[in-house]
Amino acid sequence: MMPDLDQKRAAFAWERVEQARSRLNNDYESYRNLAKAAPALIMNNGLMQTLAFFTSKGKPYHRQLKADILEWLGRQYGMPRDYSAMMNAMFRAESEQYRLATEETMHLLRWLRQFADS
Repeated sequence: MMPDLDQKRAAFAWERVEQARSRLNNDYESYRNLAKAAPALIMNNGLMQTLAFFTSKGKPYHRQLKADILEWLGRQYGMPRDYSAMMNAMFRAESEQYRLATEETMHLLRWLRQFADS
């Protein structure tokens, strides 16, 4: 039986949280807190604005969470995994595509938050 989309999200989130734990060391707690805060940031400001915020901050945990989101959207929608290219693609996207990318990011963050807390 093939895994469904939610199982794929969960597996990806688990892999990325494990990577964050090993790579970030002392910054892992900040990654965990950012993963918890990210849905509210996206709801209040939008996906592109949140990614731009993560880029402007430039801390390792901001870069990690941004990379997690970009990688997942790249896998799901064939979007570029590079920040600049992804932003350009979103600027050109139809509003429905942007909405779907935002929803997909929120689903992914639900798993990232759960695993980061465990």
